[in-house]
Amino acid sequence: MKEQIMSKGLTAVSFTQIRFVDKFWAQKQKINKDVTLNICLEKCEATGRITNFEKAAGLIKGEYEGIFYNDSDVYKVIEGIAYSLMNHPDPDLEKKADNIIEKIAAAQQDDGYLSSYFTLTALDKKWTDMDKHEMYCGGHLMEAAIAYQKATGKKLLLNVACRMADHYVSLFGPGKRHWVPGHEEIELALIKLYHETGKESYLELARFLLDERGHGYGKGGRWDKEGDKSYYQDEIPVREMEKVSGHAVRAMYLYSGIADVAAIPGEVEYLSTLEKLWVNVVLRNMYITGGIGPSKYNEGFTQDFDLPNETAYCETCASVGMVFWNHRMNLMSGDSKYADIIERALYNGVLSGVSLQGDRFFYDNPIESDGTHHRKEWYDCSCCPTQIARFIPSIGNYVYAVCDQRIWINLYIESNADILLKNGSVKIEQITNYPWDGKIAIKVFPAAKENFEVLLRIPGWCKSISASINSQLIKDLEFEKGYLRIKHNWETGDEIILNLDMPVETLRSIDEVKANIGKVAIQRGPIVYCFEETDNKGIFDQLKFSQNIQFLVEKDNNNQDNITVITVVDPINKMTFKAVPYYFWDNRDPGRMKVWIEMEEADESTFLYFTGSKLL
Repeated sequence: MKEQIMSKGLTAVSFTQIRFVDKFWAQKQKINKDVTLNICLEKCEATGRITNFEKAAGLIKGEYEGIFYNDSDVYKVIEGIAYSLMNHPDPDLEKKADNIIEKIAAAQQDDGYLSSYFTLTALDKKWTDMDKHEMYCGGHLMEAAIAYQKATGKKLLLNVACRMADHYVSLFGPGKRHWVPGHEEIELALIKLYHETGKESYLELARFLLDERGHGYGKGGRWDKEGDKSYYQDEIPVREMEKVSGHAVRAMYLYSGIADVAAIPGEVEYLSTLEKLWVNVVLRNMYITGGIGPSKYNEGFTQDFDLPNETAYCETCASVGMVFWNHRMNLMSGDSKYADIIERALYNGVLSGVSLQGDRFFYDNPIESDGTHHRKEWYDCSCCPTQIARFIPSIGNYVYAVCDQRIWINLYIESNADILLKNGSVKIEQITNYPWDGKIAIKVFPAAKENFEVLLRIPGWCKSISASINSQLIKDLEFEKGYLRIKHNWETGDEIILNLDMPVETLRSIDEVKANIGKVAIQRGPIVYCFEETDNKGIFDQLKFSQNIQFLVEKDNNNQDNITVITVVDPINKMTFKAVPYYFWDNRDPGRMKVWIEMEEADESTFLYFTGSKLL
């Protein structure tokens, strides 16, 4: 399948054109296929999420089971199956999906409406409560339908999605009914459906739903409580937004939808809004892990620099949302600062959300734990497990982008890729042990000798690099928006070697982050580290950094990820303690954990500041 994902500016190379062969992501995708997807299917069946469709279709008798948005979990699992099938065909898994899709199609109403909750509880109440997730579920159906058609060529679910979208268009839009979806998602899904079908009405509905916000339409002019306007991102019009607010996942889906619309007409107001929001989120409201949303009370944001550690919420879905949004921003701008956030969220905030075995999940991801926070097999609100199930198979989407005769490399993963440029095709082979090692070999195989540019992202955490072509050191390095730009007349087998210096860095927050005053964290490459009690028994309460600490970097082959661990040697306090990747925590013996630890007074110049400058 030779599919590429279009956006203004750059074009992302689809994961269907990339094969991971590394020991890190290839293994995680296999675990997702063999374990996570099947667990999600089993849980959706056992909790009534799938039988709800059968009941709504009249195939079996019974009452609705679960929460009103449970349809969305089934759609996300189907999307995950579709992505997995694209690179890893599995007839049994496809058959399971086909069976579920038939039940979904049977549950659709004659007018195109589809919600098993309202069909089984009170069909006369549909479209009366903007927070009942009707369009949220519909958006996830659209994404699943597009993915499944691309994976299998089967259009049943896509036909269901189009009938449903036409139903939406018949009810909502200029001169029709006002509507502000309480949980965003439909906006970006409609844009995907627009690209898939070419129907302008889907684009216009997406734009309408964005522009409805901030005009007092929510629940007849207001939500239940005045503060809910902020929670639902309905406080001010989209084009006037400057600060993040409310529920973190909803905000990320909204910003992704804004970016999708902005990429089509190139509206200056939308682009300006997105940049202001990005600065506010990343420089004032993002954790070191790429996680966002400090509060469990609204699953989202409070005020700038409010970043508590033990009570950090950092919902897994929100970290995935950061990837979605920053990917769109990167494609529109060609700026590596957005890809830096993709990498930070991916290796830390997202990966923490699933166990190494793929069978247990975090909904929220604290930065510190008293030993009572653990992954679970499932949640009543299971958006995070099903989010992981659909996200892991599609990670290849974020590796490459192209425009004319230029290739951008955003992520370093040992892989093989087929890339189409304006003047011909190119095969790219990456050989690397990233993220544990900063050496990346990139072999280039053009169909014919060809001039084009390769742009290699230089991560914000990296302070020193070297690069060569065919063993010849490149002396005059050229940079563009955070990328090393290499112009060359490429022949088959030409090889770039990029060396990213990957020392252990000690990080501090700026003083506005009260929770981290007097504390430091460590990072090596894209990986944020934490200290678990299981590695530091008897000394966990005494962990403290002093000046002149030394870091010993070692491989730990006693786990499937072959992680790199860091031993901290503190000669002043005469202590030795161990750090492991943050995403790795709570996979062994239970115990306490923390990312930020106390630091004795030290020369300010010895630190990098996470929030506010160098790393960002």
